[in-house]
Amino acid sequence: MTTYGTIPTSSSAPSPPANLEYISRAKERIKSGLAERRPWRLMLSVRALRPPAGFPDALSRVRANLSFFRTNYAMVFLLILFLSLLWHPISLIVFVVMMAAWLFLYFLRDEPLAVFGRTIDDRVVLAVMSVLTLVFLLLTRATVNILVAVLIGAVVVVLHAAMRRTDDLSAEDGEAAGTRGLMTSVGSPPSSSS
Repeated sequence: MTTYGTIPTSSSAPSPPANLEYISRAKERIKSGLAERRPWRLMLSVRALRPPAGFPDALSRVRANLSFFRTNYAMVFLLILFLSLLWHPISLIVFVVMMAAWLFLYFLRDEPLAVFGRTIDDRVVLAVMSVLTLVFLLLTRATVNILVAVLIGAVVVVLHAAMRRTDDLSAEDGEAAGTRGLMTSVGSPPSSSS
């Protein structure tokens, strides 16, 4: 009796391959990370821009706005760095490769990183990836562009955070979007919006 043309039937559904499961988890993590992004209209509202009353007020605004708009600020910072590297294709390739490494080694992991059976702390991963990213980018001979872009990005983010009032930002919105972000994932407590 031959069974060449028969279709096998099984009562259990085949499980998806591990690679597809990892990709779908990565998609969900990216979506949840982007869900923390605040509306650009809220962030860039001209009516919310006022000079701070003094240094303590500016510091309070910077803390609250960095916490509330952290995903938006990260996107602005990375866009400025990306634009500065357009005229240095090798640096741009290194930047894209390092961003992929950041995604897989830091942002999209579900469980702690283990090397030779030892668990590596998130702060160590953050420090090593930061140093490696800077070293690899600086080795591409785009040092001036990178340093200027980092300086411009930091100035733009801090200036906006100091100038934007925080009285229209609600604490419920900050908690609703989740507290997992770059700073909270490395062990520091989440700061509250005030």
